[in-house]
Amino acid sequence: MYAKLVNYLDAINHYRKTKISNRNFLVLAALVVGVLAGLAAALLKSITHHIEDFLQDGFHWEYKYYLFIIFPFIGILLSVMYVRRFIRKGKFETGLTPLIYTISQKSSRVEPHNIYSQIITAALTVGFGGSTGLEAPIVTSGGGIGSAVGRFLGLSYRETTMLLACGAAAGIAGAFNSPIAGIVFAIEILLPEFTIPAFIPLLLASATAAVVARFFYNEQLFFLVTEGWQFNALIWYVLLAVLIGLFSIYFSKINYFVKTSFYKIKNPYTKVIVGGALLGIMVFLFPTLYGEGYITIKNLLGGNYSSVITNSIFASYSNMPAVIIGFTIITVFAKSAATLITLSAGGNGGTFAPSLIMGGLIGFVMAFTINTLGIAHVNVANFIVAGMAASLSAIMHAPLTGIFLIAEITGGYVLMVPLMITSAIAYLINRSKSKYSIYTQALGESGELMSHEDKDTLVLHMMKLKYLVEKDYVVLYEDELISERLPEILQSKRNLFPVIAQDKTFRGMISVEDVLKKAINNPASSGLSVKELMQTAPDVIYMRDPMKTVLKKMEKENAWLLPVIDEREEFVGFVSKTA
Repeated sequence: MYAKLVNYLDAINHYRKTKISNRNFLVLAALVVGVLAGLAAALLKSITHHIEDFLQDGFHWEYKYYLFIIFPFIGILLSVMYVRRFIRKGKFETGLTPLIYTISQKSSRVEPHNIYSQIITAALTVGFGGSTGLEAPIVTSGGGIGSAVGRFLGLSYRETTMLLACGAAAGIAGAFNSPIAGIVFAIEILLPEFTIPAFIPLLLASATAAVVARFFYNEQLFFLVTEGWQFNALIWYVLLAVLIGLFSIYFSKINYFVKTSFYKIKNPYTKVIVGGALLGIMVFLFPTLYGEGYITIKNLLGGNYSSVITNSIFASYSNMPAVIIGFTIITVFAKSAATLITLSAGGNGGTFAPSLIMGGLIGFVMAFTINTLGIAHVNVANFIVAGMAASLSAIMHAPLTGIFLIAEITGGYVLMVPLMITSAIAYLINRSKSKYSIYTQALGESGELMSHEDKDTLVLHMMKLKYLVEKDYVVLYEDELISERLPEILQSKRNLFPVIAQDKTFRGMISVEDVLKKAINNPASSGLSVKELMQTAPDVIYMRDPMKTVLKKMEKENAWLLPVIDEREEFVGFVSKTA
């Protein structure tokens, strides 16, 4: 059965290679990926919001809201149980870091189970109140779809990577109904290089996903009513950007602290209990932490400023501006902790949505405070929108994604200048402190990240040493006589011969030139041993060495050919600079 499937796929690939140009075929594949990723985005949002609606409005009980203390725990527990029960072979990872690592180090091969497991676990986590977002799971699911399609069709690494990026872009486009932001996201975050021809598959995949997702799930995320921005408010936008830039640095530090703290807890169910308890208490005290939190931003954009505090135990103070300001500031810091606790305890999600929520709340606090104190009069909705863009730009190191995403989902293209100013300043402040984003920090520090700065070594990242090692060499033992192996040496097409010991460990090399000089027509050569003629290699390559290291060794020794050995020091073959 498997052999028939392989033959069938080979026939399809042979047909499309002879009948359809590679560029056109990639466009068709991108359309397929766009449709599937759009369906996945709509499915994830629908399941999640159905769970939320049922828990919040589906049943009535006088003390129902006390259950919100345990709802997040239940969601995380169900997610962990699903992973431990059904995801056995492939390791299950959350967030965008594993996807970036897959592109850099695993030839864009996403584990197939991510296509559905990300949707299931994210819906359980967020639907039951986990304070995180759906965007990272849908990006991973979409990327998994693109990777699966590329591998199914037998495409190359570069083409599979492009389809993975198409799936990720389609996931963002479907989740937010923002195709432009999806394209920009894929270019800024995932693709190590970008060319104009790559833009076409991304465009088609994103547009297709947006249409498909909107057909099945037609709900506007935000509504923004604005008359534009005022010139005299620019100084306040700059101040907002500085505040958010500093907050993004704090968020990176607390991210490390929370992850390290939970990493010390080895039992996964202990993590669930600790995280679920902390999260339940926080959600009970600050109801805006429940789930993604977009409803809070929607209410604030609509002018309902007391919505931050309305459903909390402090609701009786909702008519006091000072309480609203103080409560919102606490909520911002609580949101950062709640998000990281949700993810560290075993829940699935990402920091995409929380970044938007935290930035929007900071923008609200600043504008509301300015208006309340009478320092100036600014448009609160504009500052909420600008804060969202700035926060996303700083935390993810993706200023273009922040600008275009917020402009698309709010319809606030008239605010382009404030969005650009706040996003750029907040990003630069964070970048001045950290070279890497919250997603790439771990990979960057371990040297496993391929970024835009690595474009000159992109080919080396794509290569694998095991595929370049040449093994068809005549191998000589150091205790042998040259005269015994002379016929093989002279008949060989190689001009270099590896020398090994009896235990197979590598010792050195002999060149055919030395053999011709010292062993041919030399009466004393009959007793000449291989060890006497052997020369030490200028350097050796280990099978674990990345290709960048291989090339550096060759450049250092000015060598065109170096021996490759394994971890036991045994000879494997030679690798050439030409290869």
